[in-house]
Amino acid sequence: MASKPGILTDWPWKHLGSFKYMILAPWAVHSVYLFTKEKERNLGYLLIFPFLLLRMLHNQIWISLSRYRTAKGHNRIVDKGIEFDQVDRERNWDDQIVFNGLLFYIGFTFIPRSYSNVPLWRADGIILTILLHSGPVEFLYYWLHRALHHHFLYCRYHSHHHSSIVTEPITSVIHPFAEHIAYFTLFAIPLLTTLFTRTASIISFVGYVTYIDFMNNMGHCNFEFVPNSLFSIFPPLKYLMYTPSFHSLHHTQFRTNYSLFMPLYDYIYGTTDKNSDAVYETSLKRQQESADVVHLTHLTTPDSIYHLRLGFASLASKPHLSNSKWYSWFIWPLTCFSVFSTWTFVNTFISERNTFHKLKLHTWVLPRYIVQYWRRESINSLIEGAILEADMRGVKVVTLGLLNQSEELNGNGEMYIHRHPELKVKVVDGSSLAVATVVNAIPKGTTGLLFRGKLSKVAYATVCALCEMGIQVATVDKDEYEKLKLRLTTQCGNNLVLSSPTNYAQNKIWLVGDDLKEEEQLKASKGTLFIPISQLPPRKVRTDCFYHITPAMIVPSSLDNVHSCENWLPRRVMSAWRVAGIIHALEGWDLNECGQTICDVERVWQASLRHGFLPLTIVA
Repeated sequence: MASKPGILTDWPWKHLGSFKYMILAPWAVHSVYLFTKEKERNLGYLLIFPFLLLRMLHNQIWISLSRYRTAKGHNRIVDKGIEFDQVDRERNWDDQIVFNGLLFYIGFTFIPRSYSNVPLWRADGIILTILLHSGPVEFLYYWLHRALHHHFLYCRYHSHHHSSIVTEPITSVIHPFAEHIAYFTLFAIPLLTTLFTRTASIISFVGYVTYIDFMNNMGHCNFEFVPNSLFSIFPPLKYLMYTPSFHSLHHTQFRTNYSLFMPLYDYIYGTTDKNSDAVYETSLKRQQESADVVHLTHLTTPDSIYHLRLGFASLASKPHLSNSKWYSWFIWPLTCFSVFSTWTFVNTFISERNTFHKLKLHTWVLPRYIVQYWRRESINSLIEGAILEADMRGVKVVTLGLLNQSEELNGNGEMYIHRHPELKVKVVDGSSLAVATVVNAIPKGTTGLLFRGKLSKVAYATVCALCEMGIQVATVDKDEYEKLKLRLTTQCGNNLVLSSPTNYAQNKIWLVGDDLKEEEQLKASKGTLFIPISQLPPRKVRTDCFYHITPAMIVPSSLDNVHSCENWLPRRVMSAWRVAGIIHALEGWDLNECGQTICDVERVWQASLRHGFLPLTIVA
């Protein structure tokens, strides 16, 4: 929002939310209906809606590509991160596509048929479009843009766009409604001129709008990729086509590089930034960034790919809930395709980049879903390859997230240490901090609780820690009881009790691991608090009970570039397993925490608090 919003700031359909697309529905249906009638058939009118969908796909490809390239660091222009407020501000980037679609439909409806029934191709119309864009459109846009930087208009309109200093491709279309009216008026000059001179064609319309989208996205993508050889072969090109770094300077310096896509007018009127060439060369030579800490995670449910930072920005900025959304039914073919296509990927890929206290933090994703983790050999091969790559790149710590540290899969990561004893990188499963977060999530004054679920490294350590604190831990499974008893000292063992299955309701606090059955949850008394000790959250069966979040901590405000949620966790919250790797690197601990090895729980907990991480008390 601009600092002093002017008139026509909000879009007319703002109150409709995601249902804004219904505005286009009658027109789309009407175009199909007319196409069934031979005498009234109009191909251009029919293709408007498919073209709008292609524009959305085009923009999404740019978003994913930009986020991937900026995470890698290769040719990145601006290092500063973005935060959730920018993602929220740019959430409705598709408003301008809806607006353009509406205007196209209205135009084709009310313009005389002799003008609107255009052919597929006309060369003279394409040439005229190029000339009109290079002349009137670029010239008028330059002076409109300079006017928008005048204090009166800037604070009412254009400051909304410039709130994003570090740009993403969709930043290009984040403007108040009034600005989009002005921009469309300019871009309509070639469209209407060719239409009324009867030189328009479907190719010229589609090509021009696609050109605008491409150049807008390119100018805001925050990575340089235009090769220097283009300007060496044809030097005048620097006046006819801007580069991502050229426009990036406009967002960091504000008073230079005003041109739309052709820097010619900046050179003519002396508003070219003096650092344009230097920033271009520096960005072009920049190499891929090396990380200090790598968190190795994987995809979870089939639709989790959309919730990655590289997926849909608006979805990635919210916790990924297990309940199905209405849009899932529309994209299920794409979801199925993504699940099957992951079998062809043989390497991890980078999804996220953060910085904290001079540490560079990366998140790498194994292209596998939970349902695919039955193929242990191939999964282990991917994990092992990622660890070896991290070691080669000089990474200090690799943390194993979710099922990547499963005891059945690789012995909590110990298998890789045994196979490669020469590894310099430290492999951390984060068990100690996971135990610490669970222990500190137990309400004060608790004297007893019930343990249910599968026994694991974290489960053993948590039960032991609670018994040492004098809290009575009950279990209803005799086999579990015997195994836990072996881990406890004689003194602490008195706090572990074998309870009757009929006594479920006696405990208002449940410590739950993997494989917690739904029928067991139904036996809990009303108001029971379920505290998970597992990587994956239990399925919420009870609406009259409380479910604590999986072991996690709130990250410090100085942890930069956090604008996506880690799976089901809230904003600016990281899993304890992921945080553990950061603490490991900050403290410089020279040991692997994997297999049955577990660090001092209290030491790790105090270190995390000292570095600004905070306990999480969110329940649902």
